[in-house]
Amino acid sequence: MHALRLAGQCALPLILWFSAGELIRWALFYLATEISHGDFRQARLVATVVLLTLIVMLSMVITAGTFHALRGAMWETKARGEDEKFWSVLNRVAPTYAVIYLAWSLHVTDVVAFDNMDRLHNIDDNFYNPILQNVANGNELEQSTMGRGLMDLDWRVSLIASVVTFGLRLLFGKMVEKGGNKYAGVAAAFAEFAFMFCGLNAVLTLAKLRGGWTDHRVVVSNAKGAMEHAKETIPGWDALTSFVADIWPYVVDALFLPFAWLALAILTFGGSVDDARRAFRGSRIDTGLERLEGSHQLTQKSANRVIGGFQDRWVPVLNALRVTSRGGLALFGMVCVLYVGLRVGADYAERGVMTLMGSETPYLWLVKWYPVSFFKGLLLASLSACVLAAAYDIAATRARLRGEEVTG
Repeated sequence: MHALRLAGQCALPLILWFSAGELIRWALFYLATEISHGDFRQARLVATVVLLTLIVMLSMVITAGTFHALRGAMWETKARGEDEKFWSVLNRVAPTYAVIYLAWSLHVTDVVAFDNMDRLHNIDDNFYNPILQNVANGNELEQSTMGRGLMDLDWRVSLIASVVTFGLRLLFGKMVEKGGNKYAGVAAAFAEFAFMFCGLNAVLTLAKLRGGWTDHRVVVSNAKGAMEHAKETIPGWDALTSFVADIWPYVVDALFLPFAWLALAILTFGGSVDDARRAFRGSRIDTGLERLEGSHQLTQKSANRVIGGFQDRWVPVLNALRVTSRGGLALFGMVCVLYVGLRVGADYAERGVMTLMGSETPYLWLVKWYPVSFFKGLLLASLSACVLAAAYDIAATRARLRGEEVTG
């Protein structure tokens, strides 16, 4: 009920944020699909990567804007009397947003959408026409460029671009640490995304070159041998591993991904989710982290390199779980059920509406699908944000009434 109350009070800003985001996102997608084909291909592909980085940044901005629009209607915000400008919020949360986005692959949706639009928009000019012309003229087959905007970047260009963006990443990261710059946080997030996209082709190429060398290392070969031995000697091992591999993505989507988004919401509402000590407070890991903080700086850096990926991925989620636990076990269950239920219900509703709007005209469903998809996305994004905001609001209010800090 609290989520529906938030949705009713903030309906207009939620609609405006989503609509503006979809419009700008579509324009950037269209521009990227046009730029990625033609002469001077490597330069075009670099521009495509920059545009894709802007698209992912836009998704981050719209997410932050959606949560920020709900702040004024929340009990906790009214009780604390907090009022923070949107740009200050965005600049503050952008670096952590970028880390969580990449750690949980939240950017993959934009990458898939770009690939789908590129294939749909350029299927004639960059797929059928080159093939048919080569067949008609008897020439050697010219490679189609459709759907290859993120794959054809030369690894040397990718390496140079990644070095440049890594330098920017370090520069803006230092500026964020010093504070006082109202653009450093957003710039650091942009550099983080750009470094990932620019270096992707170089990393994949080097991984292929080192693949044969890795396969012949003793550790790798022994690990593979142990897995094969387990399959042969342990009854049901193969069935168990297959079952876990099949069900694990659903477990992540249902139990962990909602709290990755909740971590982003908590950041926007003024909380903190990147403190590892807070995530493991009261456990043996907390004692180990305390000892690590008192160790030599070189030891701390080495440990950060080893556990950095785990920390980026799981610490925000664990902190979000701790926040939810302040509101009780029922709140945790409701967040998971409502988050998954909204997505399952939206998919079935979309299928039902498209069935009712069915037509015998070929490809007319492409025209009818856009407004249906827009309204589905609007309702899903708005209600999901309201559910997460309501969960934080309930947990924070209960913690405040007990005299506790919700993120403490």
